[in-house]
Amino acid sequence: MMDSAEFRKRGKEMVDYMADYLEEIEKRQVYPGVNPGYLRPMIPASAPEDPETFEDVMKDVERVIMPGVTHWQSPYFFAYFPTASSYPSLLADMLCGAIGCLGFSWTASPACTELEIVMLDWLAKMIHLPKEFLAGGDGDGGGVIQGTASEACLMVMLAARTKVIQQLHLKHPELSRGEIMDKLVGYFSDQAHSSVEKAGLIAGVKMRTIPSDEKFAARGPALRKALEEDKAAGLVPFFFCATLGTTPSCAFDNLLELGPICKEENIWLHIDAAYAGSAFVCPEFRHFMKGVEFANSYNFNPHKWLLVNFDCSTLWVKERTDLTDAFKLNPVYLQHNHQECGLITDYRHWQIPQGRRFRSLKLWFVFRLYGVKGLQEFIRKHVRLAHEFEDLVRQDERFEISADVTLGLVCFRLKGSNELNKTLLENINQTKKIHIVPCKLRDKFVLRFVICARTTESHHVQFAWKHIKELAVELLNGGYQTQIRN
Repeated sequence: MMDSAEFRKRGKEMVDYMADYLEEIEKRQVYPGVNPGYLRPMIPASAPEDPETFEDVMKDVERVIMPGVTHWQSPYFFAYFPTASSYPSLLADMLCGAIGCLGFSWTASPACTELEIVMLDWLAKMIHLPKEFLAGGDGDGGGVIQGTASEACLMVMLAARTKVIQQLHLKHPELSRGEIMDKLVGYFSDQAHSSVEKAGLIAGVKMRTIPSDEKFAARGPALRKALEEDKAAGLVPFFFCATLGTTPSCAFDNLLELGPICKEENIWLHIDAAYAGSAFVCPEFRHFMKGVEFANSYNFNPHKWLLVNFDCSTLWVKERTDLTDAFKLNPVYLQHNHQECGLITDYRHWQIPQGRRFRSLKLWFVFRLYGVKGLQEFIRKHVRLAHEFEDLVRQDERFEISADVTLGLVCFRLKGSNELNKTLLENINQTKKIHIVPCKLRDKFVLRFVICARTTESHHVQFAWKHIKELAVELLNGGYQTQIRN
């Protein structure tokens, strides 16, 4: 059994192991070469009856775990979107684990609640959200840390559903809540993340996609057309999820067109800026937020691109009671003396689970040890590296850029068939020197190259492009020459 003395010793060893892992991560193969089911034969079929040694456990970390790890923090990882990591954030997470509180109510751990309120205000000010979203101002808004953007979208969709059902039931008491719910319909772009559609499935409401324009952005006229068709069919539009920085191509929906329509039609406008939201700490990227003042809720993931490790997804609402009225339950075992004073936030009313970790510590450590200027420079560096890769692609006439490069994502492909590009992607990932994933833009199969790791530098980007180009040459010389002309 591990006592305090051994914990001190092993804790220092673990920090050294973690630091060595991160410092030497590029020596590891970025994408694992294991097959499904690889792990079960490597460990016993049942838990040990007697304690084992810490040394044996750590040996098995390298023997069993590391061969099956996709190294997201590797500078050769260019897939999906970043999952942020930094030393200050890791230290804060260690402290969070040591404190071990469950901050579901103010009284369960006052610091856990109050630091989160203040950190969400700090962050809102850093990205210049309208003051109505702040908890510390004169408005009725506020922020909360969710686990993921998917959870945030589901929470606000459920809140919007509850709000519109209550409003319509007062106007039309002859309609049951079930009958009203059958008429509800929500909207999202055909480029939005699948989690929006999933939220609709969980909420039990109809969902409709809005076709995007040639820049892969949702626009006002397309939304207006869908609303008119659905209202004519007797349906009740109630929710729209706009995306700032779509997953396939980092496109930005037009809030200045969509926002006024949502306001006019009494539709809850939620903004999902999961990836791109971190970039708005930089003034030069805030023009993508124009129209944010029309939103009822706004969400992005510091755990993607703001040096705060997973999980930390920040959600703001203009009217906090829209959330708390929808989810408030108050059994006697959760009641406390301060809940009626009007100054207390009980975050259990703001989320799906009751329990919650002290995640605001990560924000506090990172903000203080990097400063706003340090965070801005980090974002700008990644954007510069993405444009460096874009320039390399544009210099090769065999390739094409498939979407505007705005932040840290470059969508590119070989000029030719989808099968040609699928084969190129397979060859890239089978060699396991770098890792990337694809997307589909209209009818084209496209490769996505994202600057992800905190430690990525220009020479990693240059290596990746050289490797991609070499594999493309092998592919074209191996029988795909004619497809490039198709």
